[in-house]
Amino acid sequence: MVAETVRTDVGLRSERGAILWSLMLGTGLIALDSTIIATAVLTITESLGGFAQFPWLFSIYLLAQAVTVPVYGKIADTVGRKPVILFGIAVFALGSLLCGLAGSMLWLIVFRAVQGIGAGAVQPMTMTIAGDLYTLAERAKVQGYLAGVWAFSSVLGPLLGGVFAEYIGWRWIFLVNLPLSAWAGWMLLRHYTESPARERRRVDYTGAMLLTSGAGAIILGLLEGGRAWAWDAPVSIGIFAGGAAVLVAFVLVERRAADPVLPLWLFTRRVVVASSAISALVGALLLGLTSYVPTFTQGVLGAGAVIGGLTVGALTLGWPVSASQSGRVYLRIGFRRTALIGGVTAVIGAAGTLFIGPGSSIAQVAATCFVIGLGLGLVASPTLIAAQTSATWGERGVVTSANMFARSIGSAVGVAVFGALVNSRVGDTGTPSPAALAEGVHLVFVAVAAMAVAIVIAAAFMPGGRGESGHRQAVTPAR
Repeated sequence: MVAETVRTDVGLRSERGAILWSLMLGTGLIALDSTIIATAVLTITESLGGFAQFPWLFSIYLLAQAVTVPVYGKIADTVGRKPVILFGIAVFALGSLLCGLAGSMLWLIVFRAVQGIGAGAVQPMTMTIAGDLYTLAERAKVQGYLAGVWAFSSVLGPLLGGVFAEYIGWRWIFLVNLPLSAWAGWMLLRHYTESPARERRRVDYTGAMLLTSGAGAIILGLLEGGRAWAWDAPVSIGIFAGGAAVLVAFVLVERRAADPVLPLWLFTRRVVVASSAISALVGALLLGLTSYVPTFTQGVLGAGAVIGGLTVGALTLGWPVSASQSGRVYLRIGFRRTALIGGVTAVIGAAGTLFIGPGSSIAQVAATCFVIGLGLGLVASPTLIAAQTSATWGERGVVTSANMFARSIGSAVGVAVFGALVNSRVGDTGTPSPAALAEGVHLVFVAVAAMAVAIVIAAAFMPGGRGESGHRQAVTPAR
């Protein structure tokens, strides 16, 4: 891409080619780190011990990332995107360094939380900056690039993690992030310049603390309920009740706050509510497939770990194929029709999973995943872009963060729902039989199909337009 200079309504002036490379690198880092550890769990626990605690390596990362996303979005709308994303990259790099030096499982879990705090800033800011720099027609192609990097990194993660763990050392799973983070930060520092319309605003510390603690408690309960403790255990009931009470207090505080961290007007805009609902469903659907398709291919079809990973990789390959072309589609037929076409395509693919059984082939499983990915590529990017185009510069960060926050909530709910469905068939008596596992994963596929139908319903509430809305101030390129 040829580097260009652009000027937006807030006086931002940047070289877009260099910025896009840095955004793609940041996206790749976050996606890579969410999957790279999966194939190194046994090696890590052999070195540090604490096998019973290893699920926290995944849960704490997701939890820290989810609860900080809305806070970063609001800060970015106040002080600008650049300080937030640079802070996120720095914290992510610090967490990576500390993970690489961890001497026990407890400290590794703590340092994974530090990584998650940094990732909570990087993930939404890459989307927000792309929304600032590029026009509506350009944005779909850029989102396709970002989706492609995310897909490639997600597939590469388990393979790279296995190589590091087996041949180099598991600590390099984290230490490899240091030069990549430094490169991304340097590119942004050098090429990305913005002059946001700064206003003196009172920071909503109370709202931020209530949102973080309340949402954190709910997500923690969803992630660990039925696994670390029973759903009806006093600790589970206490966590959910406490989290709900804190969120009620958060709503009351936000109603009176002069500059709320999560403005309640978000829930009055149909496009924001619909896109966030779709994002939550996409997060849950992705989690169900990426968690249980490899388990099915290995435990039922007898495939190896690499084949299992590549099978579900068809999902993340289909996504960028359609996402890169979604701009042409929604500019021609509008956001709602594009999302409906994508949702129906995902339903067709999800319906195909209902016919997967012990006698199915790897190709059949991969084909259904690929079709679902094609559908999601026509849903996820256009709905996010529609929400961004409904917002001014001062709103776009919190709108994007709300979308990402919804996806994290959907992923957490998906963990609980799919885990409960599988456990209802396989129980907790050691390694399940192939027949019991096939029955449990079939229930996951049923839930995935239901979620795909729900995506179609939510897509019907998207706006039907295909241009910038009245809320959006256009980006004017200047060569």
